[in-house]
Amino acid sequence: MKKTVYVTRPVPGAAISMLEKEFHVEVNPEDRPLTREELKKNVRGKDGVLCMLSDVIDGELMDIAGPNCKIFANYAVGYNNVDVSAATKRGILITNTPGILDNATADLAWALLFAVSRRVVESDEFLRAGKFHGWAPTMFLGRDITGKTLGVVGAGRIGTNFAKKSKGFDMKVLYTDIRPNHEFERLTGGKYVSLEELLEQSDFVSLHVPLMEGTKHLIGAEELRRMKKTSILINTSRGPVVDEVALVRALRDGEIWGAGLDVFEKEPEMAEGLAELSNVVVVPHIASATIETREGMGEIAARNIIGVLTGDRPLTCVNPEAME
Repeated sequence: MKKTVYVTRPVPGAAISMLEKEFHVEVNPEDRPLTREELKKNVRGKDGVLCMLSDVIDGELMDIAGPNCKIFANYAVGYNNVDVSAATKRGILITNTPGILDNATADLAWALLFAVSRRVVESDEFLRAGKFHGWAPTMFLGRDITGKTLGVVGAGRIGTNFAKKSKGFDMKVLYTDIRPNHEFERLTGGKYVSLEELLEQSDFVSLHVPLMEGTKHLIGAEELRRMKKTSILINTSRGPVVDEVALVRALRDGEIWGAGLDVFEKEPEMAEGLAELSNVVVVPHIASATIETREGMGEIAARNIIGVLTGDRPLTCVNPEAME
C-alpha cells in the first residue's frame, strides 16, 4: 500500500507531481490557510506532511497525525511555527528549505531599502492621482544610498547575501550577531560591532535573524531611539523581531526616517496606525515570492519527504537527532 502525504496548501512547480510518483497525495484544494480543525482532520493518519509557515505544528497535531507520521516538511527556511523538541521526542523529522531563497529575500530587502529611501510608493501614488504638474526642486526629496553606512543584524546566509550586494553602492558595512563571522567579513568587508553601536552609526538597518526567544522584540522602543533620525529600518526576517507598536510611534514621531516591512508582528494584521504612515513601505510577506524560488522551495520539501519515506536521509533536516 502506498504511503500517504498531505500538502496543506497548493504550491507552484513540480513538488506535488514529484510526490505523486511515489505516494498517495492529498492537497488542500483552496489557496488559503487551513483552520486548526481542518488541519487536525487532514493530517490524521498521514505518513508525511508538507506544511506552510502559517501552520502551527505542535505536539497535539503530531499525535493526531499518528505513529506512522515520519516527517513534517516546512515550506520555508524559518521553522518558528514548529515545536521541534516535540517532534524530536516523537521521532518525527522536521525539514526546511534553506539556501534556495537567499537571493530572493536579499533582493527584496534591497527593493524595500530603495523604495523607502527614494519615496517610490508615495511618488507613484502622487503621479497616478494626477497631481504631478511638473518638476519641482523640493518634490519627494529622499535619502542617498551610495556611500552610506549599512547595518546588518544577523550574519547568516541571507544577511551575508544582502551585505555582499552593497559593494556596488560603495557602502561601509557594520554587522552584529551572537559572535563574529569571519566569512561574512571576508565576503563583505564588514566590521563586527555591538547592536548598540550598529544602531547608532548606521544609515540603514536591515534585519536577518531567525525568530526565537532571544530575538523577539530585538528592536523595540529603546533600540529605535538609538537609531539616527535619518535612518531607515528594513525587516524581511520575522515580524515579532520588531516591536511594531513602538515602530509606529517612532515613525510617527520622527525618531527614524522610514521603514520597509515584509513581515508583521501579528501577521496578517498590521499594528494600528502603520498603514496610515507615508514613511513606511509595506508588502505582504513576499520575500521569497519569485517563480524560481517558490518552485525550488517546493522541490526541496518534496525531496525531503521522498527521502524520509523511502528510507533515506532528508536533504535539510532541522532535528537530525530524531533519526538516532
